[in-house]
Amino acid sequence: MDNKEKNILMVHNYYQFAGGEDTVVANEKRMLEEHGHKVILYTRNNSELKTFSIIKKLLFPFSVLFNGKTYKDVRKIIKENHIDIVHVHNTLSLVSPSVYYAAGSCKVPVVQTVHNFRFLCPGATLYRNGHICEDCIHHGLWCAVLHGCYRKSRIQTLICVINTMVHRMTGVYKKINYICLTEFNREKLLQINKLRKKQLISPDRVFIKTNFVNDEYNGISTGENKDGFIFAGRLEKLKGIEYLLYAWKKMGSQAPRLFICGTGPMEKWCREYIRKNDLPSVIMKGFVPNGQLRKFIADSEALIMPTQCYEGLPMIIIEAYSVGAPVIGSDIGNVAGMIEEGITGYRFRHDDPDSLVKAVWNIRNGSLSRNGIRKLYENKYLPDINYDILMDIYDQISL
Repeated sequence: MDNKEKNILMVHNYYQFAGGEDTVVANEKRMLEEHGHKVILYTRNNSELKTFSIIKKLLFPFSVLFNGKTYKDVRKIIKENHIDIVHVHNTLSLVSPSVYYAAGSCKVPVVQTVHNFRFLCPGATLYRNGHICEDCIHHGLWCAVLHGCYRKSRIQTLICVINTMVHRMTGVYKKINYICLTEFNREKLLQINKLRKKQLISPDRVFIKTNFVNDEYNGISTGENKDGFIFAGRLEKLKGIEYLLYAWKKMGSQAPRLFICGTGPMEKWCREYIRKNDLPSVIMKGFVPNGQLRKFIADSEALIMPTQCYEGLPMIIIEAYSVGAPVIGSDIGNVAGMIEEGITGYRFRHDDPDSLVKAVWNIRNGSLSRNGIRKLYENKYLPDINYDILMDIYDQISL
């Protein structure tokens, strides 16, 4: 079939708070439509849970396992619109894996973009109690129930585990196709087969396609790019905000300006730490809209990502590269994999503030080519490049 003739059903379950996955869905939908495809977006939103009656709330664990409304809706859309491909982004909680069965009953292939590690870890991050945790990979999903990894609730974690185990047993995961954002993510996903005699996911059904960002800010800043460093993200432990402030304390009076863009559960702690340790060079900016943030990064010395977890594929790093800004990032997971040491930025030991300080001085004393960083973006993260990769995947996927 000619690429121009594909009818695509894109499926996404919004969380109650907006996130990077939502941006990816919007970007891919627009990209496909700009290339002449018919794209129908089917969504559910977890904010629906607030309107549930008592009976619906009691039945909710079953709808997480299989949502009848989603199943009927998806089958109807497929039949009425002659859908060629069902492209799923997120199923938790109201879409549920029922979307896979609905597509299968209509004999339409499914591709699932894997944005996190939920197929392996009920908490989706492979992170627990301040460190990387792969217990569920090596010892089974019941480890998550023991620790209450999903929302710190053993009951809710148990629901997630039962959901995952049931659909592993039905074999539906082996019948769908997957898009991983990086080779690192692909390797992690395929570890789902580690404790099983039979494959749960076929390696030949797992593809790699990175995310992309539109070139909305026109190239590299023409300023001096000496306006301090930027942290942009949720203020919580797994994002490494503590280690970032520890590093700035160590630099004392020599510390450059640091702009913290974001909100989250540790915002109060951050403000108190800054006040108690007299860190005038650290400026809390709160929430900064994306368009403004990208220009802010363009005029900075570097973006800093001190994450303590593997991450999926941070869009903010791609956005930094799109404006030629270098990145200082942790030496773990996908952040480490996205940084070319001494070319696009510097890595530091994720739990060592001294190592982060050294990376900051490397940026200040070095001469990374912003044109070279921008070139990397043009060669890897532009929409047209991404489109060609996605079309190649669509042509290969099967029932």
